[in-house]
Amino acid sequence: MRDRAPVGVLVSPVEVTAATVQRGDIIQLGGQACRVRDLFQLPQGARQLVFESGELLAIHTRTRLIALRLLRRR
Repeated sequence: MRDRAPVGVLVSPVEVTAATVQRGDIIQLGGQACRVRDLFQLPQGARQLVFESGELLAIHTRTRLIALRLLRRR
């Protein structure tokens, strides 16, 4: 059985950079969707992303990725 998104939740594709990535963003890497669990600031504006799977990804300030962001309606 598949998990469904709660009622009132919209998913929107957004372009993210080291400055705009947020916890909860879903980024597809190597064909696998990975949810950002935590972020750490690195020197020169870079960030290290920690995914729920335990994998790490460091992104440079000019790196651009497409992410899915959950938008909740009020």
